[in-house]
Formats: sequence, C-alpha cells, structure tokens
Amino acid sequence: MMTEVKKKKITRSGLKEAFQLYKFIKPYRLQYFIGILFLLGSSLASLAFPKLLGDLITAGSKGLLAEKINGLALIIGVVLILQSLFSYFRTYLFVKVTEKALADLRQFTFNHLIKLPLAFFERRRVGELNSRLSADISLLQESLTTTFAEFLRQLITIIGGIGAMVYILPKLTVFMLAVIPAVVLLAVVFGRFIRRYSKKAQSEVAESNTIVEETLQGIQSVKSYANEFLEMARYKKKTNEIAQVGVKGGVYRGAFSSFMVFGMFGALVAIIWRGATLIASGEMDAGELFSFVFYSGFIAGSIAGLASLFARIQRFLGATEDLFEITGEVVEDLEEIKEIKPSDRLKGGIEFRNLSFAYPTRPDSKVLKNVSFTIEPNQMVALVGASGAGKTTITSLLFRLHHVEEGMIWFDNKDAAFFSLSILRSQMALVPQDIFLFGGSIRENIAYGKPDASEEEIINAAKSANAWEFIEDFEDGLETIVGERGTQLSGGQRQRIAIARALLRNPRILILDEATSALDSHSEKLVQDALKTLMKGRTTIVIAHRLSTIINADQIFVLEKGEIVEKGTHVELLSKDNGVYKKLSNLQGIEQQILS
Repeated sequence: MMTEVKKKKITRSGLKEAFQLYKFIKPYRLQYFIGILFLLGSSLASLAFPKLLGDLITAGSKGLLAEKINGLALIIGVVLILQSLFSYFRTYLFVKVTEKALADLRQFTFNHLIKLPLAFFERRRVGELNSRLSADISLLQESLTTTFAEFLRQLITIIGGIGAMVYILPKLTVFMLAVIPAVVLLAVVFGRFIRRYSKKAQSEVAESNTIVEETLQGIQSVKSYANEFLEMARYKKKTNEIAQVGVKGGVYRGAFSSFMVFGMFGALVAIIWRGATLIASGEMDAGELFSFVFYSGFIAGSIAGLASLFARIQRFLGATEDLFEITGEVVEDLEEIKEIKPSDRLKGGIEFRNLSFAYPTRPDSKVLKNVSFTIEPNQMVALVGASGAGKTTITSLLFRLHHVEEGMIWFDNKDAAFFSLSILRSQMALVPQDIFLFGGSIRENIAYGKPDASEEEIINAAKSANAWEFIEDFEDGLETIVGERGTQLSGGQRQRIAIARALLRNPRILILDEATSALDSHSEKLVQDALKTLMKGRTTIVIAHRLSTIINADQIFVLEKGEIVEKGTHVELLSKDNGVYKKLSNLQGIEQQILS
C-alpha cells in the first residue's frame, strides 16, 4: 500500500533540506536556467495580452485607421507565437532536466538503500521504503517539473498584473485590490474546509471497504459462526454513515458553489460598475476597462492557484525530508569485488569468543549469552536446539549482518574486522529455511550465486543439488519463469534451486539452515548424498531440527536459550545421560515409531 506523503511546514530548515536536491540538478543547471528564462518570457508575453487587446478595442472604438488596427493585431499574433514557443521550450527543458536529475536521485537513493545494514530494514517496512522510491520521487518529479514553475509564473502574473493595472489606472486598482483578494481568500479558506470534509468522506468509504475485505477474506469463519447477518448489519451501518456524510458534504459544496458564483461575479460586476463610472467621467476608455477586467481575472486566478501550489510545496518538503532521512542513514562499508587477495582468502576457521548479542529492536533481550566455540577449517558442524535458541542468529553474525558489541568473532585467527564486509561475505553462502527466489528464470536464480557462471557450471550445480531432474522436465528448462518469490515451484524445488545457487558460488564457508526440510524422503537422500561430497574441502555449518541429517557432523553444538549447553559428536552426545541432545534424539525416535 502506498503511504500518504505528509505535509511539512515551510521553514528555513525545511527549505535547506530541499536545497539538497540542487546537487542532482547541478550537472544540468545551464539547461534549467535557460528553462527559467523561457518561463519568464512566457509569463511576460501573457501579461502583454490584456494591454494589447485593450489597445485593439480602443483603436476600434475611436475609429482609427485600418493600418493601425491591423498593426496591433499583427503584434498580438507575434506575441502569441512567442508565448507558444516559450511555453514549449520551457516545458521541454524542465522535463528533460527533471527526468535526468531524478534518474540520478533514484539511483543514488537505491544504491544507498541497498548498502544500509540489516538492522535498518528490521525497523522499517518494505512498503514504506518502496513508497519513498516511488511516491516521494514522483512527487518531486511533479514539483520540479511544474509546481515551482507554476509558483514562479503565478508570482510574476500577480506582481506584473498589479503593476500594469496601476499603470492603466491607479484609482480602479485600489478598488480592485479591496474586492478581488478578499473574495479569493474567503474562497480558499472555504475550499480547504470542503477538502477536509471530503477526506472524512473518503475515510468512511475506506472503512467500509475494510469491512468488505475482512468479511470476504474470512468468509469461512463468517459462515462457520453463522454471522452473515452480523456482517450485513455492520456494513449497513457504515454505508448509512457514508450517506449521511455525503449529504452533509453536498450541502457544503452547494453553499461553496453559491458563494463562488455570488462572490466572483459580484466582484466582477463591482469592478465593471466602478469602471463604467470612470468612463462616464472621461477618466478611462472602454479598452482600458477591458484590459483592467482581464488583469483582474488573471490576478484572481493566480491568487487562488497559489493556495494549491502552497499545499503541493508543503508535500514536496515532506517528501524531501522523508527521502533524505533515508539517505542520511550510515551505510555499510562495501566495495565491488574484482579480485580477492591471497591474504584475504578464507581457510574456513571460525571462532566465537565470549559473544553476547541482542537485536537492536530488542536491546534488553539477549539472544546469545557468552557463546564461545571453535570450528576448524573444512569441518562439518551442526547447531541444534529449539526454535529461538539462537542458531540462526549465529549464522547471521557470521555474515556480520549485525554489529557485535560484546565478544568477538575470528576467522582464521584474525579478527572479523580485518576483512572487509564484501570480501568476507563473498566467500560464504547461505541456504536459509525460508527460501527466497527472484521472479525471473531458473537460470537467473541459480546464476545469482555467480553472475558470470558458464552454462556448464550452472547445469553442474543444478545436478549436484538434485535440481536438474525436475528442470529437464519443464518445457523451457533453465528459462522457466519461477514467478514471484518462486511460487511456480514446489517447496522442495525452491530449496534445491537455492542449494544449487549456493554451490555455484563455491564458498569457503557454507551454511545450511534446515536446507533439506522441504524435501521428500527420496529427494532428501539424493541431496544429502550430493552434499556429503560437496561439503568436502569447505567449512559447513548445518542448522537442523531433524537429527538424522547431522549424525556424521564433526561437531554438534546444542543451544538452549542462547547458550551452548552441550557439544560433541553424535555418539558422544548420545552417551550423556539426561542430556538435552539425547532427549531430542529419543523424542524424534518416538515420533518415528508412531509414524511407522
């Protein structure tokens, strides 16, 4: 759902934030400046029309020569052509500069966003972040292309129009300024009240839609509890409230329309009446009155337009603030990897030293408590324990997805901080329990582990993960589209694609988080056989609830409430009377007997 862009008061600090956009316009500032010149030319040409048309009427009423009248008509035609050209080039240049600047802004924001640490995404909703990249930037696009240009044009029209009116007849200008602005300001205030009431009506409609959505989504529960008439009554009550609000809104809109008709036409009549008295006294002619009325309309429209422009500028400042709030976040120190130096190549040794950890969103609840263990290169190590024991947290800390404040993590007897994040993560691979696939093809998803992989490498990885068997059955093979989040594939197929992706990466440290949990018995055996071969020569960490998958592990760490309570091999842990691992093993053995 797209979030509504908030309004922000126009303050000095808000304007200062908005000026940060200048660095994206700066490369195109010459074109933008030329666009402003065309805007000024277009506005001045518009201001010339009422005066020229008034002169034309005066010439006709005074019976001047046809050459004089034709000359004025020709000048008006030239001004009209110039205004059209100025308007075209102004729009073209503003759009061109804005599109290029916003493309740079989108890239900058996305690049910044993707480099932010995981902790940032844990406290922000994806929908909100997507809105920043779509709704906010679209609003900036509208503002940079039209809003500011319109604001400047309206100011020029008001100032220039009043100046022209003072030049034509100061007396009538004072009268106009006492009538028109007052009517317009009252209309703006009344209009804002109507808009607020319209929002209330929209809110009521949204609530009624929520009732429909919830009822239909939960239709099974509605029918199971025989609450159809309860839901009908709830919807009836809400729709009746909408009708009442709508009727009341109609009364207000009717009153507003009546006020506008009376106010604006009344003001116009008053100006023409005053002008007619001046014509009668010989202080002005009909052409000047025509120009004056025309300028009055220009000014009235511009004053009314400023109110909506002001609201759009407030939303623009709000969008700018939200956007630069994100770009103000501190990013991870990442680098594009072209080659890994020998000194940065991992051998696979891992050590946790007295490590304690709590997630930033829950600082008072420690997920790991004084955890210490050592993993030798090329070992297969298993992490076992109930849900919430801290197994997955250990793997996320290996990737340095979170900052560790208590304790240390070492790789090959070097502090984890010795390695850059990009270098470290590029030599590790994770197959999580909750598999995420991109919506493209199977080939793209496997190749995500190694974007420059050859066809042969991709196929070999798929075969090793026991995925090639079902890929061949698809009509499009590797080009088969998996759908959003891989919904076109079964759970087991998604898991094998993820395993192939990790194996293609050929990591020094491989982490399998319940990597075979969604496979049937036949597929699991084939994948386990493949993994046994592929685990050789690399350090592998396996998170498993099914102990049958880790009986050959070199080490098994048993976690309970964030602490390592037992460690050893499968045989060693089974030999411990009343041990946690032995209880888990016996429990699973009982379950197997029941199933059999």
